[in-house]
Amino acid sequence: MVTKSLERIIAVVVGMIIFGVGQQAKAQYYEIANQLPGVISPALSGSMNYKGFIELSGVAGFGDNRANIIGVTTSQGFQYSSWFFMGAGLGVEVAMTNSDMLSSDVGQARYREHSNSSTKVMIPVFSDFRFNFGNTGGVSFFADVKLGAIWLIGNSYLRLQEGCMTGDAQFYCKPALGVRIPVSSTNQRQAVNIGVAYELITSDNNYNYWNDNNITLNCLGVSLSFEW
Repeated sequence: MVTKSLERIIAVVVGMIIFGVGQQAKAQYYEIANQLPGVISPALSGSMNYKGFIELSGVAGFGDNRANIIGVTTSQGFQYSSWFFMGAGLGVEVAMTNSDMLSSDVGQARYREHSNSSTKVMIPVFSDFRFNFGNTGGVSFFADVKLGAIWLIGNSYLRLQEGCMTGDAQFYCKPALGVRIPVSSTNQRQAVNIGVAYELITSDNNYNYWNDNNITLNCLGVSLSFEW
């Protein structure tokens, strides 16, 4: 008899606990749901220091393997202080070379039969680090570094002067130095950036005349971006 009474008491207590936990979880859910617009709205309005960039660039190749590259990229992230931004981005770039068709040299036998082109579309994916120098309320200077990887689109290789770049991942580095010019007197977050940019693309996943699989592209040019 005592055992049955004890079982009933335990059952009631467990039921109350489950009900209480359920009510608490339900209340927490509604609290989160009610607070969500308050979290999203500042992010969309920019009051959480969210920042975005869109950039156009054109660089000319120099060195043993040369490619001229034009591209557009976008970076999205946060302005952690008046002088430091960090985010992530991606883009579309087009590489163009003036190299002739590959010859039938013995050193090229591994890849000369593969389809190749002197113009290829590439997709860079990167982390973006930007540093501002001077008063951001007026004309100031910036330094920007994009670090990540880049891939060719399609099956064909990019034909170069001394080999071919494959579709495997390539190391991507694009630093820039320039001037930041505010464009709005009411919103200092909006500005145009004009800079000198260097672009490095390299890896040992490629083919060259010397059979060491290393290809490096060095390019120098200009960049123009808008930030908000």
